[in-house]
Parts: sequence; structure tokens; C-alpha cells
Amino acid sequence: MFLLAAEGGAHHTPLIVEFINHYLGEPVYQFQINVTRRIWDRILEPFGTTPEALFGVYTPENAIPWYTIMFVIACILTMVVIWIFKGKLSAEDPSNGQLTLEAGVLALRGLVVSVIGEHGFKYFPVVGTFAVLVLISNLMGLFPLFMSPTANVNVTFALGITSFIYYNYVGIRENGLSGHIAHFAGPKLGGFLIIVTLLIFVIELFSNLIRPMTLGIRLFANMFADEQIAAIISGLFPPFTQILVPVVLLPLALFVALVQTLVFTLLSMIYISEVSHPPHDHAHEPEIEMKKTGETAEVEYA
Repeated sequence: MFLLAAEGGAHHTPLIVEFINHYLGEPVYQFQINVTRRIWDRILEPFGTTPEALFGVYTPENAIPWYTIMFVIACILTMVVIWIFKGKLSAEDPSNGQLTLEAGVLALRGLVVSVIGEHGFKYFPVVGTFAVLVLISNLMGLFPLFMSPTANVNVTFALGITSFIYYNYVGIRENGLSGHIAHFAGPKLGGFLIIVTLLIFVIELFSNLIRPMTLGIRLFANMFADEQIAAIISGLFPPFTQILVPVVLLPLALFVALVQTLVFTLLSMIYISEVSHPPHDHAHEPEIEMKKTGETAEVEYA
């Protein structure tokens, strides 16, 4: 946000992206020209278009896109931030960072349990990774020399596809391939109502197939719009608005980043809850049977 405001709303390549492409752009560019461009030529030729028309001109300066570099930085920052907050774990004298991390873990754990169920805690590592990674990616645009990778549709689609693959993997692992596919049909209906079952199956299958797109577009649209609105307003009366507006809009940008992180994480948990079910617990059945027998005996004795 600050970077776009400083440029009056124009797109500017961050310095770190220019630095990386200066040293690594040429070999990546040669690989793209000799390998990936030829592959895309074969794929796009039947459609009457070219890779340049779809992706832009190949040059060493943009061989590694800014959003790729920013997302890699976000992944590194995710590990660094967790390591900093974790610090040296201590049960007797926890640090402020440890307390902050524990509060976040407990809040997210409660959300996982309330949405998926008690058995859903085994999915906490994946859900937690999604939450921290998306949050840091959203917040990167608030700092100078950085841009939010989630303000690019390629990154958000990748996150959406990752969520889609994971919850389908969970469904197949727990229910089997046939059981996972069968759950799209809803309750079993007999007779002429089988037409309703087929209709439900088609609707559910289609709605599941478009989930990566809806996840990606929702996150991208909100983050991109947030940055563009800040950039447009900041360019109204420069240089005054370029300094004051980003500071005023900072709480709103922070709120948007938090809300979009919550929405993406919550939807991913809801999708997991649809295909994951708690294991059947038979451990207390003898105890329940004994209680019922005792109650029956008491009634007969009375």
C-alpha cells in the first residue's frame, strides 16, 4: 500500500525484485525461452494465441515475477515469525512472544474444534499454516519495499487449489474414493426421486470444482481492491495525500487483512468438515449398557 501510494498509484517493481532478477533473471529467462515457451506454444497454438499475448513479453528483467518473489519471502517470514514468537519455550516463565503465540494457537484451535469437531484437531497444522501464511502475505503490502503477493490472482489461485487438493485428499483418505464421490449425491432417495439425487450430485460436483476459483477470486479481489483504493486516494493531492492517507487507511488495511485471512481459513475448515467425520466411539457402550440394566433392575424391584 505504501509503495503504491508513493508512486501515485502506478505499478512499480520493488527493489528486491529488481535485485533478484538482476542476478538470477538471465538463467531463468534462458530456461523459459528454451523450455517452457515451447511447451506453451504447443498448448496455445490450437487457440490461435501465443505465450507473449497471455503472459507478456519474456525478458530477463521480469523472468521471475514479483508475486513469486514476494510469496517466497512470505513463506520465509512465516517460519521466522513463528520462531521469534516461540523463542525458548518455558512453562514456568513464558515470554511475551510465547504467550502471544499460545493465544493465537488456542483461538485457532477453538475455531477448528467448533467447525470441524474434536477430531478435527489433527488438521490443525495445515489449517494453522494456511492462516499464518495468508495473514503475513496480506500484511506485507503495509510495509515499504514490499507488496502483498495475495494481491495477485496467480498466488490466490495457487492457495485455493492447495486447499481444494487437501480437503479432497482428506475425503478420499477417510471415506475411500467411491464414498467421497458418493457424498456429492446427498441422501439416498429411491424410486423416481433418483432424479433428484442425480440433480444434487451434478450441482454439488460443480460447486466443488469451482471452489478453488471462488477462494482465489475472493481473496485476490479484496486485497487488490484495498491496495488500489489506497493508491487512488493517495494520488488525489500529492504529496500531502501520499503521506497522510496511508497512515489514516492503515487500520482499515489491517482490518481487511485479518478478515480475509479469517474468511479463507474458515472456508477451508468448512470444506474439511464436509468430508471428515468423527470416529465411532464404542468405548463407553458397556458402561451405558450397565447403566440401562441397572435402571431396569431398579424399576423391576420397585
